[in-house]
Parts: sequence; C-alpha cells; structure tokens
Amino acid sequence: MQAIHFDSDIGRAVHLLGGEKTMDAKVNSALDAHEVLMKGLPAGALLHLVSSVGFLDQGPALYNAVGISVRTLQRMKAKGADELLSREQSSRAWRFAEIFGKAIEVLGSEAAAVDWMNKPAIGLERRCPIDLVATSAGAEVVEEYLTRMEYGVYT
Repeated sequence: MQAIHFDSDIGRAVHLLGGEKTMDAKVNSALDAHEVLMKGLPAGALLHLVSSVGFLDQGPALYNAVGISVRTLQRMKAKGADELLSREQSSRAWRFAEIFGKAIEVLGSEAAAVDWMNKPAIGLERRCPIDLVATSAGAEVVEEYLTRMEYGVYT
C-alpha cells in the first residue's frame, strides 16, 4: 500500500483513526485534537486503527502503542464502537497514529512502516520503535528519529 500524502501530521492521524465520521468530530488543528482527546476517542477510532495497522493486535504491540491488552480490545469490540476511550488511551492512540503516519510518509509505504516499527534501529540504540512508544519519552525519541530520517540524518 502506497503512502497517502497529507499536509499535516494531524491529517495523517485523523485518517489512521478512521476520519471525521469514525472520530465523530472535525479535527483540523492541535486544539481540535486536544478537545476530542479530552472527551475521549470513540472505541471505533481505535478499532479502525488496529484493523488498519495489522500488527497491533499481535503480541505486546497493542499494549505498547495504546496501553490496553488484546482482551480489552475484544471487550471493546463487543460493547460497540461508540464507547469512549479514557483520556490516556485516547492520547496514546492519537500519538501512535501520528508516529505511524509519519513513518508511512517518511518510508513511503505502510508495509515499510510496519517493518521499520518492528525491527531494531541503529539510531535507536538497536531498539524497536514499537517498544519505545510505550512511554511519552520513548515516543518522542521515535518521532525525532523519523524527523532525522526524513532529512537524511540516520544516526
């Protein structure tokens, strides 16, 4: 799957979370995103993200990315897409969508981004990006590394 170009990180994140219809809100700015995250993303947005990013429902990836177990995700599916995530879950899902969207943009395809997220990177001290996104500090390191990659500085 080729990367779809967006004008902003916000546009990429909204797309990965299912768009305005799934998110039940129009998100054009960081402040719009803040308001949505404060209320809580609909579970449908997380379900869309997980179905779009195939590896998220395997092993510890979902817990690292969003802080919920696969079993909790299954319960969310059973309850329905309108259930709201907590602020923490919403923020982590948004942050992961931003990072994964940027990885697609920088690496050129979703397949390349999936591969990159799950392999140790020299510029991340041989750590896998998916393991680092478990904390805000680690997520920041991954975002900075993607920015360096975008500009051709890999170390």
